[in-house]
Amino acid sequence: MKKLILIISAVSMIQLSGMSQVGKSFPELKGITLEDKNISLPNDTKGKFTLLGLAYSKAAEQDLQTWFQPVYSTFIEKSKPGLFNESYDVNLYFVPMFTGVNQAASETARKKMKEGFDKSLLKNVLVYKGDIKAYKEQLDFEKKDTPYFFVLDKTGKIIHAFTGKYTDEKLAKIEELIEE
Repeated sequence: MKKLILIISAVSMIQLSGMSQVGKSFPELKGITLEDKNISLPNDTKGKFTLLGLAYSKAAEQDLQTWFQPVYSTFIEKSKPGLFNESYDVNLYFVPMFTGVNQAASETARKKMKEGFDKSLLKNVLVYKGDIKAYKEQLDFEKKDTPYFFVLDKTGKIIHAFTGKYTDEKLAKIEELIEE
């Protein structure tokens, strides 16, 4: 019984520590999409719910890619006109972050991504180049090899945060938040 209580307590602490950014405004982040459009988050996304996936290492970027198709299919493709399509009016950005010495490789990587990604995703990939320190502090992301996924309300405040690879449960939670 004590072990069960300890496990439940540990899981609760982990969930709460990852949620300390909830209720805070998302910090300004400027980048350029793979369609060459400059975007400033959350300023350019206010008025709609915004889904953001961020990664600042190659390992995290690979896990972030597990989110691409299911989230795009659910929130962008289904929002296109059609008889049985649900309608979501959201912004969606996946953000590979080039920081430190990796900043120098950002333009080359952006060109490779532009060539290798599904053309329908180009407007949803936002490349950030710059300092990571402020984001680590404000968004509580210290695990370099883990992607972070944020749900912002229509004013740019964080209403939920996830870490790690995509799961159906995480997607269901995002849909629940947006439909409220």
